[in-house]
Amino acid sequence: MGRRTRAAVPLGITLDGSGPDTLYQQIRDQIRSAILQGRLACGARLPSSRLMAAELGCSRGTVMAALDQLVAEGYLVARAASGLSVAQDLPDEMLAPTPVNAPPAAMGPSPPMLPDRTMAMLGPATDLDMPGFGVQPVAFPIGQPDRDSFPFPLWAKFLERDWRRPAWDRAGACHPFGHPGLRQAIASYLGTARGFGCEPDAIVITSGVRHSVSLFARIALAAGDRVWIEEPGYPGIAEALLAAAVQPVAVRVDESGFALEAALAAAPDARLAIVTPSHHFPFGMVQGLPRRLALLAWAQRMRGWIIEDDFDGEYRYTGRPLAPLRALDRAGRVAYLGSFSKLLFPALRLSYIVLPTSLIPVAETVMSRISTPAPLLGQGALARFIAEGHLISHLRRTRLLYAGRQQALMEAVDRHLAGLMTMIPDSGGMHVVVRPASDLAPVFDDGIGMVAAATAGVRVSPLSRCYRGADRQHGFLLGYAGTPDHEIDPAVRVLARVLEHLMPRAGAAGQD
Repeated sequence: MGRRTRAAVPLGITLDGSGPDTLYQQIRDQIRSAILQGRLACGARLPSSRLMAAELGCSRGTVMAALDQLVAEGYLVARAASGLSVAQDLPDEMLAPTPVNAPPAAMGPSPPMLPDRTMAMLGPATDLDMPGFGVQPVAFPIGQPDRDSFPFPLWAKFLERDWRRPAWDRAGACHPFGHPGLRQAIASYLGTARGFGCEPDAIVITSGVRHSVSLFARIALAAGDRVWIEEPGYPGIAEALLAAAVQPVAVRVDESGFALEAALAAAPDARLAIVTPSHHFPFGMVQGLPRRLALLAWAQRMRGWIIEDDFDGEYRYTGRPLAPLRALDRAGRVAYLGSFSKLLFPALRLSYIVLPTSLIPVAETVMSRISTPAPLLGQGALARFIAEGHLISHLRRTRLLYAGRQQALMEAVDRHLAGLMTMIPDSGGMHVVVRPASDLAPVFDDGIGMVAAATAGVRVSPLSRCYRGADRQHGFLLGYAGTPDHEIDPAVRVLARVLEHLMPRAGAAGQD
């Protein structure tokens, strides 16, 4: 149906068959608006559904469905002798007509008064870890594992087995820290694969890094406390801290990672440091042992806390994975974060935090009051997946796969982006960083480049959005883990054409 307007029905209804709303929704909403705006007075009688359907060119059933909904909501009343009419008992303050010449601001609800911590989070979307909902990923999404390599048939069997006859602690009231079998499996895995021991009681299953950080901050810190975060770093960390009413303080990292001296100069009264010592995000440098020990000594001396985000420590392509900071902690001041969503598949939405022992009783008491537990549905299946050795096997396969994709991406960048972009070497991880050549850096804006690349069918993430301060570097984060091998070289060629158009001074530096 095209666009139709009423001919005799005195309601001002206009139907648009090509709009996003159904005809039933349009009739319902427009009659409701006519009542609330005073165009239909209390007690006013409505035309019959048959007449309305004839005048609007739609079925009588559509009109009756809209009218029945308005009766159920209390806007209309049905009277046996006179049909439908507007209810008499609607509150007067809701029925004030809108002045014809009212300014635009008066035509809708007033803007909400928001707290400072909400306003601080209303900047541009970070766009670093979500490829978009319901769309097929394209090169080069960040934080996306290879989905074809995951054994989904086996996963489906584990899910079915776990929920065919679930125990009460799974189908009913589970421990706020999560599935006991999964916590036991994670503790065993960490002792074998990451080199430190912990009790299952110290592990809390969460729905992501933001959940983990926010939970820890609300347990261990007071509102307004200051927290050191890495600059640049993952933007979700600062967002989670702001949501927990604590203040992130950006500390510049150098080629050796996070430095305590720079942190103390920025905020000597900080109570928490959040670091990525084994593989910095996004540049990939490793924090040296002297700096690790200095940070641990600060936490012990000042009774401060450290959150170690080991977001992709399993993926190191030269040598063995580095021992986490938690393995060096003797004073019980380090909380350790890990994630399965990046290792297995994003929709899993399961991460974990290993709490310092001293915080376990506190967390058990208050967690149910301040935090929503992670979804339980996949936790039993994941426990079995880990306990039976499938996680280790999957990591072994994907480690080889991702190492090959990283090498393929490096070679493609050398071929097609020479003179345009340079790649920062990285010995592990799931993405690489490329920055504009030195002579092009002053004219390069990675936000504009991201939009141009997306228009051409390539997804890149802006490096500048990893910074909180005004002094930002520009470049791209290119995720290769979730990009099939055959798409890497063609996508880099497309990116080269986009950059040549944006930075014409480069001429034909990128060769196809």
